[in-house]
Amino acid sequence: MHFETLFVILFAIATAVALLAQRLKIPYTVALVVSGLALGMVHVIETPHLTRQLLYSLILPGLLFEASFHLDLQDLWKNRLAVPMLAVPGVLASILLTAFILTPFSRVLPLLHDFRLPQGLVFGAVIAATDPIAVVAVFRSLGAPKRLRVLVEGESLLNDGTALVLYGLVLAFVSGTHVAAGSLVVEFFKVVGAGVMAGIAIGVLVTRLIGTVDDPMIEITLTTIAAYGSFVAGEAIGGSGVIATVTAGMLCGNYGVRKGMSPSTRIATETFWEYVAFALNSIVFLLIGFELRAGELVASWQPILAAYLAVTVGRGLIIVAVSGILRKTRERIPWSWAPVLTWSGLRGALSMVLALSLAAEFPQRQVIVTMTFGVVLLTILIQGTTMKPLLKRAGLISQSLHRRDFELARGRTLAARASLSEIDRMRRDLAIRPSVLESLRERYDSIIREAEGAVRRIDGETQSLRVDEAREVRRHLLATERSALHQAVQEGVLGEEAFQRLAADVDARIVQLDDGTDDEPASRRIDGETVSR
Repeated sequence: MHFETLFVILFAIATAVALLAQRLKIPYTVALVVSGLALGMVHVIETPHLTRQLLYSLILPGLLFEASFHLDLQDLWKNRLAVPMLAVPGVLASILLTAFILTPFSRVLPLLHDFRLPQGLVFGAVIAATDPIAVVAVFRSLGAPKRLRVLVEGESLLNDGTALVLYGLVLAFVSGTHVAAGSLVVEFFKVVGAGVMAGIAIGVLVTRLIGTVDDPMIEITLTTIAAYGSFVAGEAIGGSGVIATVTAGMLCGNYGVRKGMSPSTRIATETFWEYVAFALNSIVFLLIGFELRAGELVASWQPILAAYLAVTVGRGLIIVAVSGILRKTRERIPWSWAPVLTWSGLRGALSMVLALSLAAEFPQRQVIVTMTFGVVLLTILIQGTTMKPLLKRAGLISQSLHRRDFELARGRTLAARASLSEIDRMRRDLAIRPSVLESLRERYDSIIREAEGAVRRIDGETQSLRVDEAREVRRHLLATERSALHQAVQEGVLGEEAFQRLAADVDARIVQLDDGTDDEPASRRIDGETVSR
């Protein structure tokens, strides 16, 4: 099949799955994996394999840059102890715990015969990196605490690089290369440090270039160069491309965009990277599903289940340990968050690619590959679909429940008022007897009174919904302003120069609204002129 045809088919499948996932109210990434698994079983199309080259050259840099691009450095700094502890010593401890928990199963499971501690360490390194895309999407949709999202996203961004570096070191150690522990530590910091330096160099360069131009297309292209160029540069100098891309992304997102871009360019750039993330996630999760082989996984269910338990228990112990260490600091993690953080440790494409990249002669390679694929599938299907009930049970989405009740009450009011308007029309047209209409009016008036009472009660319990509603209304009005300006240009009422200046003002207010820095001044300055509002 030609590449162009395959490209169109994959995106058509992703679009159909996205629509179906919305209708069924299930996580989009879970639906993609299931769809890929089902299509792979019937061999409808021949898809490209999820290789290391594909992941490194196309998928990983874009996804890492988009996530770090939107990560607020201030939020990360507020968690400067928790996130690094989870992402560095936490990953190392996770590798060791996974190996020590899993290895004893070799005595009771025939398929794990000859599976010893060295193979356990390699599997632990392969499966160490988390990929919580489905979980973070649930967090955002349900209104989970912002700090919880920062912990999960920040850990995932950093532990990708940590896990890759540790994977290389563990593989060298297990393969018989006699390296002292001190040398391994030095090598670790060398690779990470080189990645950070490459990311800083590319990030600072692109940030300064962004500040010298005012063209959305050029500035978006510069961020694309930062994403993929930092990865290439990091790998070229012997560092971590992942760490380099994350560093460059945070610099571009926190300094290049906010200080060097106009509001209009910033909106265009953020929209571009949101789409890139959607497209790449769609492809990678579909390819994960295509790589899975249901028959092989079912035949190896015992070692897969053992591996899943080892990975999950190991992560749970790490979360409890880190929570305990931080207990007396400003970054203490509530105990009610521990189950959620444990359950957020989904695994994804990176683990699968690392497993497949093992040399063919490596002992127990096929067992490691099968267990990795099985654990990836179980974490996505089990943890990805049960995160919402877990958040509810932990009491972390009460705000979203208030919002749901508020929207239900508001929806009932809107529907009832529409019916009352129709009743008035029928009365004017003399289509129905007034006595019938009057009884119906009383019923709808009662519905409106109950719904408005519910809205007042919810408003009394939480003030944030009122703030959110006001922000939504203001965003809608700003979008209306911009649409009116665009319409005026098309009709010849406004010239292009006036449109650009007025549209820039509207975009600036949208950015301020998104940042939470809007203070609704009585007047604004546009290109040196005061414009009253």
